[in-house]
Amino acid sequence: MSSVITCRHCGGSFSFAAPGTRHRNHCPYCLWSLHLDNAPGDRASRCASPMEPIAVSMRRDGEWMLLHRCEKCGVIHANRIAGDDNAVALMMLAARPLSCPPFPSI
Repeated sequence: MSSVITCRHCGGSFSFAAPGTRHRNHCPYCLWSLHLDNAPGDRASRCASPMEPIAVSMRRDGEWMLLHRCEKCGVIHANRIAGDDNAVALMMLAARPLSCPPFPSI
């Protein structure tokens, strides 16, 4: 596998050689991923469909996680956020629930 990947969603190129990206499963620019894992890091899934970034979450230790949902089969996976991920895209994703409240105001 090449160390330089081109994102199928946004076309951006990125490397797995950047610090903190050894376990990267998503594009650092648009945050989209591909459904390649059944279990983290196994690369065993045959689905290979695009995975939309749907939310960010935080572990008890304060580490942020990026949640993806597969467009084809609907499975949801969590991935670590790397230091070179697009901070603006992450913050927009984190603020999405605030901009779309579940109940409209009367």
